[in-house]
Amino acid sequence: MKIVQTRDRLSPIYIDALRIRSEVFMKEQHVPLNEEVDQYEAYCIHFVYYDDFGNACGTCRLLPQENHVMKLQRMAVLKPYRHHQIGDALVKEAENFSKTHDGKTIILGAQLTALGFYEKLGYQVTSEIFLDAGIEHKMMQKNII
Repeated sequence: MKIVQTRDRLSPIYIDALRIRSEVFMKEQHVPLNEEVDQYEAYCIHFVYYDDFGNACGTCRLLPQENHVMKLQRMAVLKPYRHHQIGDALVKEAENFSKTHDGKTIILGAQLTALGFYEKLGYQVTSEIFLDAGIEHKMMQKNII
């Protein structure tokens, strides 16, 4: 297993991230392409989890914000790989990256079905329910310093 990252939108890593996001968000959850791939792609650090056979299984991205805040976004794990701690590993990798790049807090918009996942990793709800791409979410955050 390895997790790699890129900012290069022409890299195979980024292409793998988009493929996973397309499968999970656009096909499974019916999120339109123009909402899934947005104007922030070039500003993000894209992470991809590869299994021992080189298969891209999961992804997330970090969008740097002001005041030492990083925003975790586009967390997705392909259906056959869910419930194997891939999401945990991706979040921990994003947290470690944030710590070494002057991040002190991570925020994220969690789908309601994922609240428990993030709570187990130490994230706390900070908002009421809101819609993002037609899906109910709540904002969450974690101080990582």
